[in-house]
Amino acid sequence: MRYSFILIILILTTSCKNETKSTVLSNYFTYQQNNDVESAGVKMIPIKTSVGEFKVWTKRFGSNPKIKILLLHGGPAMTHEYMECFETFFQREGFEFYEYDQLGSYYSDQPKDSSLWTTERFVEEVEQVRKAIGADNSNFYVLGNSWGGILAMEYALKYQQNMKGLLVANMMASAPEYGKYANEVLGKQMKPEVSKEIRSIEAKKDFDNPRYMELLIPNYYQQHLCRLKDWPDGLNRATKHINSEVYTIMQGPSEFGISGRLAKWDIKNRLHEITIPTLMIGAKYDTMDPKAMQEQSKLVKKGRYLYCPNGSHLAMWDDQKVFMSGVVQFINDVDKENF
Repeated sequence: MRYSFILIILILTTSCKNETKSTVLSNYFTYQQNNDVESAGVKMIPIKTSVGEFKVWTKRFGSNPKIKILLLHGGPAMTHEYMECFETFFQREGFEFYEYDQLGSYYSDQPKDSSLWTTERFVEEVEQVRKAIGADNSNFYVLGNSWGGILAMEYALKYQQNMKGLLVANMMASAPEYGKYANEVLGKQMKPEVSKEIRSIEAKKDFDNPRYMELLIPNYYQQHLCRLKDWPDGLNRATKHINSEVYTIMQGPSEFGISGRLAKWDIKNRLHEITIPTLMIGAKYDTMDPKAMQEQSKLVKKGRYLYCPNGSHLAMWDDQKVFMSGVVQFINDVDKENF
């Protein structure tokens, strides 16, 4: 009799656990609204600008009213594709998060009016996306990598009242200091003959010369952008889909520093204005100075530094365990007010 009672308790307990898990999963994967057709979370969000209305591509994963994360890709004008690695890690945690192609990027509208390509205009775009996904200061986290880090910091400086947390991956707060690091540190790590030939091509502004990429890929990209022997499929797709016109206008054609509209961008002396919990991520082989990233974590009011000892500019890929565990820990700490 006693064993029968224990067996019944075990069956009921297991049944309750399965029912709870099933309910959680059912809620997490609910994207449908107003009886719309299911679209795997993909939505084209309308964006108003001074030259008209356009649409940007977003993809939602999960449903979690406590944690909504917006991913800001680099470039400018790369795509969300190289950030697809977050899907596994964030879904495991039950986070709600959004992949997003900024205006001008491959999956979003690509207008030709060059007046659109300013940091200020992109900040307003992010704010419109925030409203569209229903995020606010109780749940909204912004995670930006590279140019996405610039955009994330600028957005926080204007709209941090709408945020709960900020994550800046591999982006210094000063374009001139980044250029100095590229020239005086990274450039000198190359073989002298390689560096000389690259500089010669850049001096001639011969950026379409196939030799330029022949030199950069093994001597710069594979050393400081992504150190994996075989680049991830998402990264390869993103590089094929970059909008070179927007990229050149804002970043400039050279890979050593920034020479476009962002050339003089510098908000380092304003970082103290950011008062929300902030994670700054640096990596040993990054194109960005990891010491500068550490300093930035001290300049904001509530900062934390994450160092990736085996990582480069895309440490989310080549030092993935350290990167992702640190990011997940930060978000959970902020959410539970353990920061």
